[in-house]
Amino acid sequence: MGEVTTTRVRPRYVRRFTLTERLLHWVHASAFFVLLATGLCLYIPALSTTFGDRPLLKDIHFYTAISWAGAVLLIIALGNRRALRATLREIDLFDRDDRRFLAGRTHVPQGRFNAGQKVNAIVTAAFAVLFFTSGMLLWLGERNTDIRLEGTLYLHDALMYVSLVIVAGHLYLALIRRSTRHSLRGMTLGSVREDWARAHHAKWLDGAATANAPTVRRESTATADEAVATD
Repeated sequence: MGEVTTTRVRPRYVRRFTLTERLLHWVHASAFFVLLATGLCLYIPALSTTFGDRPLLKDIHFYTAISWAGAVLLIIALGNRRALRATLREIDLFDRDDRRFLAGRTHVPQGRFNAGQKVNAIVTAAFAVLFFTSGMLLWLGERNTDIRLEGTLYLHDALMYVSLVIVAGHLYLALIRRSTRHSLRGMTLGSVREDWARAHHAKWLDGAATANAPTVRRESTATADEAVATD
């Protein structure tokens, strides 16, 4: 009997995120976790004595925030601003399918960002501004009590608690949930499998044939070994 040979079909990939978008994401994410760790140490006295002295933790916390803001501005100034403007327009647009998605009908067609991702991006950006503003006020208030604003510390702490919940959900979807974890590839390598994109972001792929989706590009060099399980 002759041997039966099987041919593995190479998966097709499409470009989802530019380098500029990915840099912004990872700069924000890395700074957030440093700020979260040092912030928790400052918030819980037992941790500040366990992991280092309080003044040092404050300095790390403060200068990480300053570095984050500087890095974000630098990436925006030197990066692909056209792609960033396109991303902002996409996030700012909520159509009928987005509203249906938020109402629980998660199988309706979605664009490059589904409605949940749009909400997450908007909330994350708003929290970043509030974190930075309230943090600067707290830092300045320690040096000049005349500019202390009542409630600033409570706002900063409340943002931390809500952010913990949001990040926990984000990590679950990106790392654990089988049907969505392939999206992490888009934020690391820039591209995702075409079949996965078709299942989760059909409207984005449908727009690839028009000028409204210039970031979509098929990858011809991907190998089958890069396949990621999908639902």
